[in-house]
Amino acid sequence: MRVIVTGASGVLGTAVYAAFKSAGLTVLGLANSRATGDLKKLDLLDANACEALFADFKPEWVIHCAAERRPDVAQKDPDGARTLNVVVPETLAKLSKALKFKLVYISTDYVFDGTSPPYTPSAATNPVNFYGITKRDGELAVFGVSGARSIVLRVPILYGPTEKNADSAVNILLDAVLDTSGKQYHMDHCATRFPTNVVDIADFLVRLASLPPSRVIAPILHYAAGEPFTKYEMSLVLARILGVPHTHLIADTEPPKDGTPRPQNTQLYVRETEDLMEGYGGLGWNPFEEWWAAYLAKKQ
Repeated sequence: MRVIVTGASGVLGTAVYAAFKSAGLTVLGLANSRATGDLKKLDLLDANACEALFADFKPEWVIHCAAERRPDVAQKDPDGARTLNVVVPETLAKLSKALKFKLVYISTDYVFDGTSPPYTPSAATNPVNFYGITKRDGELAVFGVSGARSIVLRVPILYGPTEKNADSAVNILLDAVLDTSGKQYHMDHCATRFPTNVVDIADFLVRLASLPPSRVIAPILHYAAGEPFTKYEMSLVLARILGVPHTHLIADTEPPKDGTPRPQNTQLYVRETEDLMEGYGGLGWNPFEEWWAAYLAKKQ
């Protein structure tokens, strides 16, 4: 099997590229600003260059991880976010149609407004911030290309191995937990999240791509771990694992009144995905505290 992974230098893309490579498949990792090592540099905004590379490599699957994933940045640079999150996926869907590969577009739980969880794949979308709008519009763009072989995979807030803690909205909590300067941190204790490990998603994608033809894959899939946390609760877990005080972490139980709006609870309903993967590893996610305990022990 021949696989292309876009955004292969990002947190999710790195894990996905490594998983397909470990499975012994022929995989090409694409990156732009951080194209190092085995990764090939490609500007996904260059449609002609994309077409030439994809036609030459002849992928059977393309996992599209590249995106503007930061809600605050998307709000400040709407044109850039729309180009990366809508225009590029549409280009890849057109190539999927022409070259007959399956395209997995990584989307987000932020396409929902967070008022009536859990959300099924067919639930009505209603994003509350511009990031969510662009990801919803990216879904519509790939499905708008008739004849494309597109699959939308929605995932929630992500964590996992990173170069820098700032690369993940979960990993960065470590910086606050370990800060001994005396500074206090007001941590969100209002919005419920379902942090999901990129290593688990990567493993799922390898298994998804390897399903027999008799397993019909729905156009929209949900993947998420099953444990609910606020960011404050995640921080307490990290502090407990590290054995450090947490009195400088303040639970903020009121929704933020400024900044980019976030939905309250966008829990993804994953029963359809569980049914699809029955006999093929199921969802297969790691418990949050268990993974962090092992990961931090290795780093110390």
